Amino acid sequence: MRHNTMNKLVIGELVAKVPIVQGGMGVGISLANLASAVANEGGIGVISAAGIGMFDGKSKDFNYNNVQGLRNEIIKAKKMTSGLLGVNIMVALSNFGELVEAAIEEEIDFIFAGAGLPIDLPKYIRETSKTKLVPIISSGRAAKIIIKKWLKNYNYLPDAFVLEGPLAGGHLGFKKENIELESYKLENLLPEVLEVLAPFEKEYKRKIPVIVGGGIFDGSDIHYYLNNGASAVQMATRFVTTEECDASDVFKQTYIDAKKEDIIYIESPVGLPGRAIRNPYLNDVKNGLKHPFKCPFNCIVTCKKEEAPYCISLALLNAKKGKMDNGFAFAGSNAFRLNEIISVKDLINTLKFEYRKAIKMGTFKNLKKQKVVTALT
Repeated sequence: MRHNTMNKLVIGELVAKVPIVQGGMGVGISLANLASAVANEGGIGVISAAGIGMFDGKSKDFNYNNVQGLRNEIIKAKKMTSGLLGVNIMVALSNFGELVEAAIEEEIDFIFAGAGLPIDLPKYIRETSKTKLVPIISSGRAAKIIIKKWLKNYNYLPDAFVLEGPLAGGHLGFKKENIELESYKLENLLPEVLEVLAPFEKEYKRKIPVIVGGGIFDGSDIHYYLNNGASAVQMATRFVTTEECDASDVFKQTYIDAKKEDIIYIESPVGLPGRAIRNPYLNDVKNGLKHPFKCPFNCIVTCKKEEAPYCISLALLNAKKGKMDNGFAFAGSNAFRLNEIISVKDLINTLKFEYRKAIKMGTFKNLKKQKVVTALT
C-alpha cells in the first residue's frame, strides 16, 4: 500500500515518527552530537560504543574508560534530545557485557548488537529495564538461531532486527567471496528473514520489525524497502557528511572527494572483510609497509593482533581526528555519491522529498550512481 508519508516505526511502546535508524559508526563518528540531532528529527539516533574510551579516558584501564565514555555520551545525548536513542555495541568487544549493563542502567532506548551473534544479550535485562534489544543479522538463519536461543534460555523475543546487507560500510558479516553474489543482496535477504519471523509473530501475536541497512542511500531506496516488508531503514553513510556528525571536517571531506573506484574491500585485523575509502595509509598496508605492533588495547576478541600489521582502533581514531596519514575511513558502497555537507534536518527533509517523489513517479528503487543533489522541501 502506498503512502504519501513514511510510516512510523513502532517497537513495543516506543514510536519513531520517521522510520530511519542512524547506523552506529565507530570509532567516534557517531556520538552524542549526531545521535541527538537524528533523534530530534524523529528518527533513532545511535551512539557507537566501539573505541568510545579512546577520546577522554583518564584511567589506564581501557575497558573502564570505554564504560565511562559510553555513560557520558548517553547522558550528554539525553540532555540534547527527548527523542529516541540507541547504542551500537559490537558482540566482539572484549567488554561487551559491561557496556551492555552500563547502557541499560542509563536507560538507553535501544541496544543494537552485531559483529557476532548476541546469544546471551537478554541476560542483562531486568524486569524494570526499559531498553529494547535489537540484534544485527545478515541472514534468516541467524535470526532463527537468535530467536530460538533467546526463547529457550530467557523467554525473550527480540524486539526487532536490523538486517544488514553487503553494501554497508565498515566490517561486514559476510565472507569476502559471498559479498558480490546475487543471493546475498539485501533485497533477496529481506524476504528470507520475513519468512523466518512470520511463524514467531503469529505464535506470540507480536510484530517483530525488520530494519534494513547496507546501501540505503535515498528516498526511493526507503520507499522500495518499506513497500517490501521492512519496517524501517538503517542509514550510516549519508549521515557522515552532516554538520552534526562527530567526525572531523577532514574525515567528512574524504567522503566528498571519494570516487567510485576508491571504495574498496580490506582485510581487517579483526578477521572480517570491511569496506573503506582507499588512501595512502591503506596502500601502505597493502604493500606490506606496515609492520606488527604491540596491542595497546585488547579491545576486540577476534583481533589477530599477533599477525596484524596495524591497530585498527588507532587507525580509525586517527581518521576521526582528521589524521588521514595515519588512518583511514570506513564507508558504505555509495559514499562516492556524496558531494556536500548539510544539516541532519536538511538531510531528513531531502529523504522525505525523495520518498514522495518516488511515489509520484511510480519508481520503487533508484539505482542511479551519480553524485546526489540535495532537494529540500
